[in-house]
Amino acid sequence: MSRVVLSDLVAGIEPSPTEETSSLANTLKRQGVDVISFAQGEPDFDTPNYIKKAAIEAINEGFTKYTDVGGIIDLKETVVEKLKRQNNLEYDISEVIIGNGGKQLLYEAFATLCNPGDEVLIPTPCYVSYADQIRLTGARAVFVPTTEKNEFIPRLEDVQKLWNPKVKVFVINSPCNPTGAVFPQKETKRIMDFLIENETFIITDEVYEYLLYNGAKHISPAALDPRYKPWCVVVNSLSKTYAMTGWRIGYAAGPKEIINGMNSLQGHLSGNVNSIAQKAAVEALSGPQDDIARMVEEYAKRKEYMVNRINAIEGLSCIEPKGAFYVFAKVKDLFGRTYEGKKLESDKDIANFFLKAAHVAVVPGIAFAYEGYVRFVFAKSLEVIKEGLDRIERAIISELE
Repeated sequence: MSRVVLSDLVAGIEPSPTEETSSLANTLKRQGVDVISFAQGEPDFDTPNYIKKAAIEAINEGFTKYTDVGGIIDLKETVVEKLKRQNNLEYDISEVIIGNGGKQLLYEAFATLCNPGDEVLIPTPCYVSYADQIRLTGARAVFVPTTEKNEFIPRLEDVQKLWNPKVKVFVINSPCNPTGAVFPQKETKRIMDFLIENETFIITDEVYEYLLYNGAKHISPAALDPRYKPWCVVVNSLSKTYAMTGWRIGYAAGPKEIINGMNSLQGHLSGNVNSIAQKAAVEALSGPQDDIARMVEEYAKRKEYMVNRINAIEGLSCIEPKGAFYVFAKVKDLFGRTYEGKKLESDKDIANFFLKAAHVAVVPGIAFAYEGYVRFVFAKSLEVIKEGLDRIERAIISELE
């Protein structure tokens, strides 16, 4: 066929690096290779039973039809109650939308706010989908670099250098994927003050809000000052907190005009979220929260082990994350080493080396717009973490020249 099949828009989309790495690892597993994957950011716990029970009851009661595009009323009311109780944010149900996970809601927020030519400031390292989602709107992602020295937290001075009248949106992801950074209240307020003074909207991605360690605290940026809330779209999901990644359900809250725009867009993209998952989400948000504490306690043990073990391996180092379930490890000290006659010159080379020589899958830092690092996931059993890191150490010692 001589005619071009794919549109320029779709042809320019990069595959999700985390999904791409996980897919490759799964392909090797199907071929009989014993691969340990630290790539996919997914809890290894099952969805709590009380949530599954609510879904089964919904099925048995015949709650299997279309719902309102933006979500059922009782779930919206539950979200409103949660935001008030947990985040000190007051919203009306008309200011809340239920979506197919946080990822869809992020895209809808970008598409609702951005015109072609607008710019969106994103601190890096950052979630892999932000830049492509922004590009799909015709806007441009502009990266705000951070440093490990500053625990991957953006400084006001860094934001000011890149801000210009084209900037429509700033993204805050705290706790952060991939670094586990938790934005401190003081610096966040300084940045927020600057942004609203310059009439810049803020999308806050808070999907890891409950996954916190060593006394770290999450405060939604929208709740730090009454002036901030009208400029914020708060995005959250149930995937990480309640081990519900496959259920595909999230929520967003913000100014009514923006939420209405997102609702209109969603009506032409997917329609309503799975009706059964919505009923399960009501129970997740309003039911007992004991399972969260148990999961976080287990994650904390794994984090401690992974951080200490990585820092004991030649050529690897990392700082301790304060949230989420990722360790962002520096691998630059392995650059210049040789594997099978080829010099390792990038974090992607290192990730490929880990997969080939150690049968361990990680995501290279370039996927998060930050080179010289790789991301490990500690949402795995301690036994799996130990074996995976032992394999990497053995491969570095025995395979690299």
